[in-house]
Amino acid sequence: MTSHIMPTYARQSVTFSRGEGAWLWDSEGRRYLDAVAGIAVCSLGHAHPAVHEALCRQSKILLHTSNLYGVELQAQLADRLIALSGMDNVFFANSGAEANEAAIKIARKYGHQRGIDNPVVLTMEKSFHGRTMGTLSATGNSKIKQGFAPLLAGFSHVPYNDIPALEAAIAADGNIVAIMAEPVQGEGGVNIPAADYLNRIRELCDRHNLLMILDEIQTGVGRTGKFLAYQHNGILPDVCTMAKALGNGVPIGACLARGKAAEVLTAGNHGSTFGGNPLACSAALAVLETLTGSGLIAQAAEKGEKIHAALQQALAGNPHIVSIRNKGLMIGIELDRPCAQLVGMALAQGLLINVTADNTIRLLPPLIIDDAQIATLTETLAALIQDFSR
Repeated sequence: MTSHIMPTYARQSVTFSRGEGAWLWDSEGRRYLDAVAGIAVCSLGHAHPAVHEALCRQSKILLHTSNLYGVELQAQLADRLIALSGMDNVFFANSGAEANEAAIKIARKYGHQRGIDNPVVLTMEKSFHGRTMGTLSATGNSKIKQGFAPLLAGFSHVPYNDIPALEAAIAADGNIVAIMAEPVQGEGGVNIPAADYLNRIRELCDRHNLLMILDEIQTGVGRTGKFLAYQHNGILPDVCTMAKALGNGVPIGACLARGKAAEVLTAGNHGSTFGGNPLACSAALAVLETLTGSGLIAQAAEKGEKIHAALQQALAGNPHIVSIRNKGLMIGIELDRPCAQLVGMALAQGLLINVTADNTIRLLPPLIIDDAQIATLTETLAALIQDFSR
């Protein structure tokens, strides 16, 4: 297939023509179990009737007016998100990177309001916050930054899950205004921190008058067994970003703020032509109604444990398994060697998986995955890993 698309992706040699639930069919009619869900996007699976109906209904009424005017569905979605999150207000964007850009702008303006001319945001090594120049600068992965210098100043990176490193960085630099972290590092290899890590970041931010920014682009909207991952810790951040699963495939992002952070951006400080338009908000409202009315969020924790236990049992004794870890339906199987080859091997067996950080198989199945599909996933993947290990 010839194409005039820029070669920015190392695509698999398959093209999908339709989907239903946890299944996808390629252009040859072959069926695949989707254990990636569009990289944690299609949590309700493919062609979900509630999302389909919302989009069809709204597309007949109104697609877009811009944010020069009131948007009724945007106001409804904001109210729903605030009720679910405990935050105070929200800015709507079109992606996770854009939501994180808004968060960074909040942090910088907050610093200037405190009289700090060169505000610095602390972020984590192995983090991923996006590919715009601001979010790329915030990201703690040198590999994806190569070729794009000069990056933006105003970011400092410390090891993930290391509170003493955060304390030392704050003590060494009086320009720090915020700490930005993922509750679970997704692109970094499904890295799950200590149970009290977020609580201790919250304490540090309170003690030093810093903003706590949580990037919940991948962890949010139910994937970890709570609507937002920070709810496992009984805390509230000052800023929280989400996207991915919020629209189940329709592009939408959100930057939520609370307290002093909610008062930072004012008219003219930020904007988005398409952000929070009626079509995207209709999809997001359908997603939230379906997730919160079905028990799927609580089931994500149970299903994640079931997948984790099945893989632990099937791979017990394999000397090449470093660890199998999960937070709800974010699952990582770390090997002692690079394992990108497994993606193609799984594809040949009708299973879609992902490898990140070179040596970690990442599973992000839809929240609607059922027991039979879990069995197919775990049995197929375990057999492939055993073959690959040999």
